[in-house]
Amino acid sequence: MTVRLGLIGTGTVGGGCLDILRNHKDEFRRHYGVDLEVVRVCSREPEVARSFGFADVFTSDYREVVTDPNVDLVIELIGGTTVAHDAVCEALRNGKAVVTANKALMATAGEEVFSLAEEHGVEVAFEASVGGGIPIIDPLKHSLIANRISKVMGIVNGTTNYMLTRMDEEGASYEEALADAQARGFAEADPSADVDGLDAAAKIAILSSIAFNSRVNLSDVHAEGIRNITTTDLQTARDMGYCVKLMAIGHRTDDGVDVRVHPTMIPLSHQMAKVNGVYNAIYVVGDAVGETMFFGEGAGAGPAASAVMGDVLEVARHIETGVTSFVGCTCTDSLPIVPMDDLETKYYIRFPVADRPGVLASMAGIFADFGVSIYSVVQRGQKEAGTVEVVYVTHVARERDIRAVVAKIASLDDVLHSEPSIIRVED
Repeated sequence: MTVRLGLIGTGTVGGGCLDILRNHKDEFRRHYGVDLEVVRVCSREPEVARSFGFADVFTSDYREVVTDPNVDLVIELIGGTTVAHDAVCEALRNGKAVVTANKALMATAGEEVFSLAEEHGVEVAFEASVGGGIPIIDPLKHSLIANRISKVMGIVNGTTNYMLTRMDEEGASYEEALADAQARGFAEADPSADVDGLDAAAKIAILSSIAFNSRVNLSDVHAEGIRNITTTDLQTARDMGYCVKLMAIGHRTDDGVDVRVHPTMIPLSHQMAKVNGVYNAIYVVGDAVGETMFFGEGAGAGPAASAVMGDVLEVARHIETGVTSFVGCTCTDSLPIVPMDDLETKYYIRFPVADRPGVLASMAGIFADFGVSIYSVVQRGQKEAGTVEVVYVTHVARERDIRAVVAKIASLDDVLHSEPSIIRVED
């Protein structure tokens, strides 16, 4: 049987998909009995379509793809939540299955997308939206479905992981690491989505929705990035037996779903501490399976296109046999989102302060005023410069109390007016 594809977007991932089809089309037919035929290609770059031999089916208008009666399955690879939203929703309304790599769309409009797919009896697949080539969506929806998942935690942004690795291993500053990531094509000219944790927030919203069978939107995720992390933080963490990673965390608690993205200290003995460079890893804990970890390259033409084409083949087989997804939207529970203020964990806090008598006593008194117990305090830096870095590690404390402590200490005359570094500790 021939399943006819309409591709919207021929950038890095779209070109990778066309490469896979060109190289493996005959194998797909022989192994899986599915003949994939590209009948429409939409792009702002007609020369890409021509280079792959699709000039005769090229269009610059996505509507010509999603309304074409000859298209069975639409592959959306343009990203964003504007044109991509319209393209995906219109394709579903026209009874076409959709494969997408669009994390922002699924994290903000997933409920609408799934409702349209169910209403029109078609399938939506989005493996490439999280973790690039790492299989994680499908395992959560199939292989691990017999488990009650208690935690999903991941390094899901390769750009920030590369930057933190360079800062940790080579002593590069944040600015140097960012410039290097941009030069290598890992970071955009505007790196905000990566370094401010927004990319990771969209991904953990998707993973948490599936893992906990409860709708988690991007707006539900507390997100902090790595702009305030310094080599001092990384060296201090290492001296304490930890490393610092930008972690995306979803946790099922008695009170609901705790979902957040922020720099996190994790023990050097943990498997996640060994995930360096542009690699991603996702750690899942289930009541039956125990601890599992999925590891691999999280971005790039090959890994992302691999995940997209895996979805295309699976959905094409369903089209061939006349079935829709075996496991569609599972967000049947309505668990509350736990407020960030209620988080309880250990904290690492670094303040730049004037090197004068009485400063530490004043700061310690503020911790005591808000009931925050100090585990350790370390002074770093050279006294000759007139300023030092004071690093506190607390026992388990509540987020709202830590925020109150930080605000009060920041108002002291002897505390320099740069934003303190706050890193949560996951043991």
